[in-house]
Amino acid sequence: MRIWTVHPRYLDPKGLVALWRETLLARAVLRGETKGYRHHPQLQRFQAQPDPVAAIDTYLAAVLAEAQSRGYSFDPTKIGAARMPAAIPCTGGQLRYEWRHLLEKLRLRSPADFARWQEVSDPQPHPSFRIVAGAVEPWERVS
Repeated sequence: MRIWTVHPRYLDPKGLVALWRETLLARAVLRGETKGYRHHPQLQRFQAQPDPVAAIDTYLAAVLAEAQSRGYSFDPTKIGAARMPAAIPCTGGQLRYEWRHLLEKLRLRSPADFARWQEVSDPQPHPSFRIVAGAVEPWERVS
């Protein structure tokens, strides 16, 4: 499961679809609708919010907006209406780590997207996150 800190605009079609599906799974976990993935490290930053489901719905709303801007038919009824007003803090080190990770994925599976984004040195975060100083997040499984 990868719930990206980087803005969904940078994802190739396969990555955007995977993000939607995996974040919907994360939403089900946060709602107590499944027993798997309950302790997945990617969920920690949402679980730490006052309303974890609103936080994940806010995240999903931005993914949905990106999909709709590309003409995809993601089902908006899969997410709730609740929205979280404050952005979740996330470290710049985490954003940079994920950016390198994403570029490597794009290099292998989507050379056109890799060429489009490889010169970006300061990627935008997903709108749900506010970047703060710091290294890679402690919950990240660095490979």
